[in-house]
Amino acid sequence: QVQLVESGGGLVQAGGSLRLSCAASGGIFGMIYMGWYRQAPGKQRELVAIVTSGGSTNYADSVKGRFTISRDSAKNTVHLQMNSLKPEDTAVYYCNYYKAGRGYWGQGTQVTVSS
Repeated sequence: QVQLVESGGGLVQAGGSLRLSCAASGGIFGMIYMGWYRQAPGKQRELVAIVTSGGSTNYADSVKGRFTISRDSAKNTVHLQMNSLKPEDTAVYYCNYYKAGRGYWGQGTQVTVSS
C-alpha cells in the first residue's frame, strides 16, 4: 500500500510562488508516473503535472511555463514549483502515484491565491 504525504500549500498573493512536495512510501515499486492533480470548488479534479518513471513530464496547458514538476528518485519525492500564481489556481492539490493500473492519492493540500 502506497502512502503519500503532501506539504507546502498555503495562501499567497497573485504573482507569488509556492512549492508543493509529496513523499511516497510503502510499496513504492513499479511506478509508472507520479504527479499532481487539483480540484477547485464545484469543478472536477484535473491533471496539473506528472513525471514518469523515465523522467518525462506532462503539464496542463493552463500551467505550462509557470509550474515545474521535478522528482527526487532517491527520496521518492516529487516537487511542484508554482510561479506566477493566479487566483484561478486556487484549489486543493492532490498528489497521485500510479502503478499497476491503480492510482494512489494523498490527502490533499489547499492552495489559495488571492487577487
